[in-house]
Amino acid sequence: MHSRTFVHGFTAALAAALTLAGGQAYAAAAGSGSGDELRAARVVTYDASASAEFRAAVDRGAAIWNESVDAVELRPATAGQRANIRILADNGWPRAQTTSLGNGTVYIGRQAVNQGYDTVRISAHELGHILGLPDRKPGPCSSLMSGSSAGVPCTNPYPNAAEKAQVEGNFDAALARPAAPAVPDAVIVG
Repeated sequence: MHSRTFVHGFTAALAAALTLAGGQAYAAAAGSGSGDELRAARVVTYDASASAEFRAAVDRGAAIWNESVDAVELRPATAGQRANIRILADNGWPRAQTTSLGNGTVYIGRQAVNQGYDTVRISAHELGHILGLPDRKPGPCSSLMSGSSAGVPCTNPYPNAAEKAQVEGNFDAALARPAAPAVPDAVIVG
């Protein structure tokens, strides 16, 4: 797992700025770095209470992203907390509807599962959309964002180096700029 470090005294200001950027965002302090490096994770919460039989796959998909990147951390929302991401099970094809970086709704569609696609790969892929990644189709199994184009035998739920770097850049850039108004809803069918 990547280490997360922060500059002493900056945590409170960063948490306030991130909250203004949209959703529940907290500076996460972890690790003991040299103090020269600024690295705080934006915490993005998710509510998987309506993900039905896919709950374990959703939690594993979130854990994979947490193991893979430093700039953002996905956490289950606590009782009564408004989540950045809602995760729902339905009978359609998996898809993500984003409202802004780190915010939106993920649908874990049973249609792909019934065709034999891996639930953890689906979860990690759709969360990737919420983290700012587009589909990369057609693509190899080594690319998480290649989605269904990699075929049913592909069960790789891990982002490749380029996908990790893009998510890091998305959230590092979000920390560096003032909050922007929410963009209109976009649906990404994964």
